[in-house]
Amino acid sequence: MSTPAGRTVTSVAAVAENGVIGGDADMLWHIPEDFAHFKATTIGHTLIMGRTTHEGIGRPLPGRTTIVLTRDTEWSDEGVLVAHSIEEALGLADTLTGEVMIGGGAAVYEAAMPYVDVQILSEVPLSPEGDAFYPEFDRDEWLEVRREPRDGFEIVWWERRTA
Repeated sequence: MSTPAGRTVTSVAAVAENGVIGGDADMLWHIPEDFAHFKATTIGHTLIMGRTTHEGIGRPLPGRTTIVLTRDTEWSDEGVLVAHSIEEALGLADTLTGEVMIGGGAAVYEAAMPYVDVQILSEVPLSPEGDAFYPEFDRDEWLEVRREPRDGFEIVWWERRTA
């Protein structure tokens, strides 16, 4: 579906075999190579993430313009832009440079999914207990275009099939 101005929206996530992406507002695994991949993929672009994800990181990620999505109309933080709906965040992203990247958490991935054109998913071969899940998606609507094995995980690129 893309953004209102027609820019590609890419979701970037590390996902366990059972769909878990986190628990207790934290990541459940730490794979340095995946962190490096996330940085390389998102640097120079506009990154949309939820407030809890942003606060878990503790600061704006360098080299990216960050839009924090929150329902709290009073919330703000230095160095980030704030939006209160995914549509507002995408509209704001259209005024900025670089591609539009979705960086979590679960509610943001879910809200953004109708607008996502590309998914770059690090598949982590674990099944941890967690309370945050990547949204399920109909694989018939997506085409796997690339799969790259890494040490302890695989990165998979999905593109939305056009009607």
